Amino acid sequence: MAAAAAAAVNGVKLGSTSQAYLEGKAVKETRVLIAELCRQFYTLGWVSGTGGSITIKVTDDTIPKPQQLILMSPSGVQKERMVPEDMYVLSPNGAILSAPSPKPYPHKPPKCSDCGPLFMKAYEMRNAGAVIHSHGIESCLVTMINPQAKEFRITHMEMIKGIQGHGYYDELVVPIIENTAYEYELTESLAKAIEAYPKTTAVLVRNHGIYVWGDSWISAKTQAECYHYLFDAAIKLNQLGLDWSTPNHGPIQNLKGDFRSCVNRNISVKAGTEGSNTEFERRFVVLDIEGTTTPISFVTDVLFPYARDNVARHLSATYDTAETKDDIELLRSQVQDDLKNGVSGAVPVPSDDAGKEAVIAALVANVEAMIKADRKITALKQLQGHIWRTGFENNELEGVVFEDVPEALARWHGSGIKVYIYSSGSRLAQRLIFGNTKYGDLREFLSGFFDTAVGNKRETRSYVEIAQSLGVDKPSEILFVTDVFQEAVAAKAAGLEVIVSVRPGNGPLPENHGFKTISSFLEI
Repeated sequence: MAAAAAAAVNGVKLGSTSQAYLEGKAVKETRVLIAELCRQFYTLGWVSGTGGSITIKVTDDTIPKPQQLILMSPSGVQKERMVPEDMYVLSPNGAILSAPSPKPYPHKPPKCSDCGPLFMKAYEMRNAGAVIHSHGIESCLVTMINPQAKEFRITHMEMIKGIQGHGYYDELVVPIIENTAYEYELTESLAKAIEAYPKTTAVLVRNHGIYVWGDSWISAKTQAECYHYLFDAAIKLNQLGLDWSTPNHGPIQNLKGDFRSCVNRNISVKAGTEGSNTEFERRFVVLDIEGTTTPISFVTDVLFPYARDNVARHLSATYDTAETKDDIELLRSQVQDDLKNGVSGAVPVPSDDAGKEAVIAALVANVEAMIKADRKITALKQLQGHIWRTGFENNELEGVVFEDVPEALARWHGSGIKVYIYSSGSRLAQRLIFGNTKYGDLREFLSGFFDTAVGNKRETRSYVEIAQSLGVDKPSEILFVTDVFQEAVAAKAAGLEVIVSVRPGNGPLPENHGFKTISSFLEI
């Protein structure tokens, strides 16, 4: 180790007394302690991948606290393999007094923690005795639940008592600052958060992690464990549809504060009842695709023709795969039913003994007839999804949505409203459309996908099934948006709130249909 001498080290002069302090028992014990804690934090997932760090002020009763040295773990190091000699020793003002010696390849040259400037703010502004920086997944995910939130809030949880200055009945508030490309760039925003929240002992960094401090390493460690517990609890409560920021932790509805706010907006009522307004609460939005999020022309003029024109090529190239064998068996079963029922266009599919070409030719004829009749059947939709997947993978297809859709999805997602898709197209096809748009991957704003496996879109029981799947107390907590009148009727009969989408190219609605209509999601 490159120990500091009486000469200046990084501008700091050390006398014989300070030199003895630098090499004394208190510093050595703190070195050992940091190495042990980093190994423990690694097992907790806080410092994996060389991320995260910890710093502790040396405890020595013979030296006033403001003058005590600071030890800090290095940056870019496997934290679970650190040894006491790997630590940096800093003066009270942050100057490096002692640095570890370089290690042979493949080890990187030693570097003081990138968190150093942020750690020093906690020491300066809060007189901290230790600071922990964790990359624990809980501390990342909890900042993503609402991307617009500037605070994390939770109350009536036993572990809140482990946070300095808080009790069970208190509301714990942790500020959230935005992440940057480089850690040191967070220094100013962290300092502002510390100043703005005098009671806080932590600051969350969105999509990154958390900084926690205490007046000793025991206090910092205890609080860090409690914070991670509370973040994990909030994530799980959110998954259950429960509100962690209210005393009773009841269902998420109209939550206060900017951490989450459900949208209860007035919707203009058109089509015969124009001029009136309706308000209703909703926790979920379920969207149709064709004619609602996406032009009908994209489906009829792009997707369907692509599938029709590539059936033979796809089946020939993938004939022996398990996926295609399953597609073929599903089509065989459907064709047999069609033949029994006298469905137009259905032709027998020969057995495998007839040869690959004969089987494919019969399947192509049946699929073309199914597409021409616009049949909403699982066998067709499943095969189409697999054909379209190849098209998207080869950049021959790009998902199309109306220009107002991305903004609306992001707004609903940010407001805590869960958005689902319900389409006659397969779930694979749905994911392909929303995952490959010119606006990027929109699936991050979607919570799930429903297809005809839950039932026909024009049957009420299908919407009852969706409501049961989402676990709502009242079906009216779900808003369903579609362009098809019969689907709207079926959903309304199941108790869902319904809005009809009026887009260019959509079919006409019956007069006096009685449903609210929109021409853009931004009207919702």
